[in-house]
Amino acid sequence: MKGQNFDIHQAITNTIIAAIERGAGEFRLPWHRSAGSMVRPVNVGSNKPYRGVNVVALWASADQNGYSSGLWGTYRQWAEAGAQVRKGEKAAHVVFYKEISIADDEDQPETRLIARASPVFAAEQVEGYAPSRSDAAAPPMTPIEQAEAFAAKTGATIEHGGERAFYRPSADLIVLPPREAFIGTPTISPAEAYYATAFHELIHWTGHESRCNRQLGRRFGDAAYAAEELIAELGAAFLCADVDVSAEPRVDHAQYLDHWLKLLKADKRAIFTAASKASEAVAYLTAAQRA
Repeated sequence: MKGQNFDIHQAITNTIIAAIERGAGEFRLPWHRSAGSMVRPVNVGSNKPYRGVNVVALWASADQNGYSSGLWGTYRQWAEAGAQVRKGEKAAHVVFYKEISIADDEDQPETRLIARASPVFAAEQVEGYAPSRSDAAAPPMTPIEQAEAFAAKTGATIEHGGERAFYRPSADLIVLPPREAFIGTPTISPAEAYYATAFHELIHWTGHESRCNRQLGRRFGDAAYAAEELIAELGAAFLCADVDVSAEPRVDHAQYLDHWLKLLKADKRAIFTAASKASEAVAYLTAAQRA
């Protein structure tokens, strides 16, 4: 149990900062994983995927320690699953919010959300666990065909041409380079690179006032641009995990890394806000699939 002085916001922010700094030299971020290995972290007790900043924190921990199962749980949850966390294993931390009631100056009850830390361990850190089919995350969608269908169902207008990928708010338009302009690497196909970039711009597209209406000026001020890019990067990573597309670091990520690190180091809650906004954007795009 962590003491009262344990700051979960600072702890998770430090984990993300360290992961970004480890990967910055190669322009690869901790949520960029190889095809087929990038899945949403799942809780062993509830069998539900983690959300928001907890996804990023657990991806970063998995990246640091070489974990690939995507399955996490508290000490008690693993015990209930018939497993034992090995002695000496170091926990990662996720955050949850608990409602508490306090009295105001007029002795009226007021509800507030208080952040609480929860230590969790990966399946690779326990003994005696025999996974069943029900313990795994939902089967991933077919990478290319489903990615194409996903993008089409969002209703976004996407045009191809030029050498840059961007979202133009004035025209409410996404522009991507021609498909043939995307080249592969030893670990990623051209199609995977294309869809990862398209998802990044789709997250930007959700920020329009008619959709998620993302207003970042008051929260981030001069850092709003860097915050929006971080939101788009996280959202694209979430979508790449959901649609089973490997995330390819865009060549222009290098110019954002320094801005992101400054933002995170200056504001321990920035990654929480960015991940929350990214989850909102992904939820909006996912809801469009049912329309």
